[in-house]
Amino acid sequence: QVQLVESGGGLVQPGGSLRLSCAASGSIAGIDVMGWYRQAPGKQRELVAIITSGGSTNYADSVKGRFSISRDSAGNMMYLQMNSLKPEDTAVYYCNAYNIGTRKGSWGQGTQVTVSS
Repeated sequence: QVQLVESGGGLVQPGGSLRLSCAASGSIAGIDVMGWYRQAPGKQRELVAIITSGGSTNYADSVKGRFSISRDSAGNMMYLQMNSLKPEDTAVYYCNAYNIGTRKGSWGQGTQVTVSS
C-alpha cells in the first residue's frame, strides 16, 4: 500500500507560480507511474501530468509549456511546478501512484489551487 500526501496549494494571482509536492510512503518501490490530476467544481477529474519510473513525462495539452512534473531520485517525492497560472487552472489537485503489475493505484487527499485576482 502507498500513502500520498500533497502540499503546496494556495491562492495565486493570474500569471503567478506555485509548486505542488507529493510525499509518498509505504510500498514505493512498486510504483511505476506517478501523476497529478485535478478536479474543478462541477467537472470530472482530469489528468494534468504523469511521470514514469524511467523519467518519461506526459502533459495535458492545456498545461504544456507552463507546468513541469518531476520526481526525486529516491522516488518518494513528486513535484508539479506550475507557471503562468490561469483562472481555469483553479481546481483541487490530486497526486496518484500506480503499480502496473498489480493494477492498483493510490490517491492523496488533494490540495486546493485557486488562481484569482
